Amino acid sequence: MAEPAYVKIAGEYARKIRAGELPPGTQLRSYPELAKRHGVSQIVIRNAIELLLGQGLVRTERRKGTFVADRPNLTRVSPERQFEQPETTFENEATEPVEVERDIESVSATEDLADKLGVKVGSELTHVVVRASEGGRPISVSDSYQPVDGADVSAAAFLEETITDSLPPASHAEWLKTPSGELVKAVFQRYIASDEQVLMISNISYPRDRYDAFLFRMALEPESVATSRRETST
Repeated sequence: MAEPAYVKIAGEYARKIRAGELPPGTQLRSYPELAKRHGVSQIVIRNAIELLLGQGLVRTERRKGTFVADRPNLTRVSPERQFEQPETTFENEATEPVEVERDIESVSATEDLADKLGVKVGSELTHVVVRASEGGRPISVSDSYQPVDGADVSAAAFLEETITDSLPPASHAEWLKTPSGELVKAVFQRYIASDEQVLMISNISYPRDRYDAFLFRMALEPESVATSRRETST
């Protein structure tokens, strides 16, 4: 799934703000000027600014415009960026070089995994481990499981996320260098098709202090499909 234009534009300004290229108090150009510069509609620019507002990177003043916030923070955006490569996701947030490692293997479904994915115990699954670091500092680690013979995750209609402060699995604690007994920010994801079939599950761990807030936009269906479902239900 291609990255939405407003997410790409917001990411560009987020990087500039965090890198200090746009210092606190800097006024951004007007919506028409930004739209012309990026070759998009003002609606796209409005969505990009709303995303930056949700991340706490900018503030607006009535009849004056949009300004860079005094204390930029870091917000995890969900789920638009879940369909892009981790390199892009973290580079949109980072001010230092990002490195991403991947391990991919085939495994047999345990009883727990089979129950979560709705498959038989022993079914073949693709297990992907993704580890990310910024400037040499570990910032994320995830385990994802997907049935080998299942539909691609791009067919998902819904994304469910559960966020907790919890003790990380041993492999996550090792990568994040989490001291014994220290909690992490844990995210459990389920990608679900329109027929309620679970396409993929993911367990993600972040350092507990990495994100100030979490921003959710949970509808994954194309607008035409969503409209059809609403019409059918009425």
